Amino acid sequence: MAKVAAEATGRQAASFVLGCVAALTVVLLLQRRPEDLITRPVAPVQFFGGRSSSSSSGRDGTCSCSSPSSTPTGPPPVIVAADHHSDATKQPGAAGAATDATADDLSRLPASPAHRQQEEGRDAEEDEDAEFRGLAAVVARAATADDRTVIITCVNHAWAAPGSLLDLFLESFRIGDGIAHLLSHVLIVAMDPPAMERCRALHPHCYLYTIPGVDFASAKFFLSKEYLELVWSKLKLQRRVLQLGYNFLFTDVDVMWFRNPFKHVTAYADMSISSDVFFGDPDNIDNFPNTGFFHVRPNNRTIAMTRAWHEARERYPGRNEQPVFNAIKKGLVRDLGLRVQYMDPAFMGGFCSYGKDLRKICTMHANCCVGLANKLRDLATVLGDWKNYTRMPHWAKHAAKWTVPGACIH
Repeated sequence: MAKVAAEATGRQAASFVLGCVAALTVVLLLQRRPEDLITRPVAPVQFFGGRSSSSSSGRDGTCSCSSPSSTPTGPPPVIVAADHHSDATKQPGAAGAATDATADDLSRLPASPAHRQQEEGRDAEEDEDAEFRGLAAVVARAATADDRTVIITCVNHAWAAPGSLLDLFLESFRIGDGIAHLLSHVLIVAMDPPAMERCRALHPHCYLYTIPGVDFASAKFFLSKEYLELVWSKLKLQRRVLQLGYNFLFTDVDVMWFRNPFKHVTAYADMSISSDVFFGDPDNIDNFPNTGFFHVRPNNRTIAMTRAWHEARERYPGRNEQPVFNAIKKGLVRDLGLRVQYMDPAFMGGFCSYGKDLRKICTMHANCCVGLANKLRDLATVLGDWKNYTRMPHWAKHAAKWTVPGACIH
């Protein structure tokens, strides 16, 4: 009996030792397995809350598996920076082991689509910041303090030269009806260094915007390659102003200002635009727009509009921005919900169409006119008509008329 008892005791001891070895082996395997997972390609599911491929055995032999909907326990995941010698690395289980992952392990993690899109957007913003370096500061100085509105015009050397369009443009503000103060909110964008030098001699708010490899200095023939680059580049700058959070009223430099046009800009419209052909209804999208004078409010719709407008250039090669806008305007209204209203030519006139009553007119545009010399001649006549009007006695002003633009329309 003693011998049998000794053998039984020996078997129990051996079983106990084997059981301890097996248990120790399982523990070591479980502690090692999360580290193995970190260096394997499936590691992202461990870090980003997906279903874990590891499991731990309970005393009852069941598998306790994590799921996306389960409530996380233990320390933060590895994407939280931590000192490898801190107490966080001593926590048991997968989470504790995961904090031992190196920076090299993390660099192997694939970027999510949202992260890539965010990075691409940041790169595009940096590119735009480089292209429009200093624009934010000069816009902030020129804009109105109450509603962040800036008036923008663009000039090259030919238009800014003494006796050219810029002189007529600035003079119209000074002789206009109580609008001289608006000059302090005009930003003149110079498209070449000589224009910038001339602007600085005349005006406090100037910004130089050039495009490498393109000469904007001389007068450009209508629809020439340089002309198209000039007019399309203005649209990129306008979009940047919207991204900065400012309203803008863009005016060609061949627009003469006589009264404040902002009273005709409605709060409803994302975009208020002048018209070459006006059918009497400001909400009629079929009116023919003129992109030499328009007001835009900053919001998601208008920023998307200017981007889509610029991208549409590729579909209409050889055309300037105005006919392209006319071609895509209905799609912009339909797809973006863009709210467009047209300005009545009785107030925002042009050589294409203008009201006869000088008591209403706010601006006059030398549109439907080709050639710098022709514009200069007929706009000088427009300024003369206005001066004559202002000298008339009140009772006679109703009879004042514009002189027919003889150089532009013949």
